[in-house]
Amino acid sequence: MMLFSRTFIRKRVISMATTASVAATSFAMAQGSTSPHHVLDRIQYAAASHEYAEEQAFLSRNAAAMRKMMAGMTIKPSGDIDRDFVAMMVPHHQGAVDMAKTELEYGHNTRLRRLARQIVATQQREITVMQNAVNDGASSVAQSTERPHAVLQQSDPIGGSAAHDGMRMAQ
Repeated sequence: MMLFSRTFIRKRVISMATTASVAATSFAMAQGSTSPHHVLDRIQYAAASHEYAEEQAFLSRNAAAMRKMMAGMTIKPSGDIDRDFVAMMVPHHQGAVDMAKTELEYGHNTRLRRLARQIVATQQREITVMQNAVNDGASSVAQSTERPHAVLQQSDPIGGSAAHDGMRMAQ
């Protein structure tokens, strides 16, 4: 299966929209209608078709990310609460990363694009922290028995205590 870069796809979509606009204009003129309003209607229709296609691509990518996330969060309990927590949270965070990347590809709002970049960075860091905490093994378990929140506080990428979406979690 051949994959194309975002730049390649965007250029092709713009090229197709331009071609559709030219074709609509040519078709309108060939029909004998040279009214500026008629030609403008055809051009607007072609632009709306492009926006519809982009919206459909965005919705499709988001739906795929959601399906992947929900399937990944469905786990068989292992008997280890910490491992089960990480097994469910990693796909949850990866879903947020995938959806934020979709916003970066299709979105236009500057503030939302900035937020999407922050989501990608933060969620990827949190995935790493969770995986490292589980992979640390027995040393983490011994520490957590003595001081229940010490491991979380030491490894939390956000700054000393567990936080998510700007809210402090109870310690």
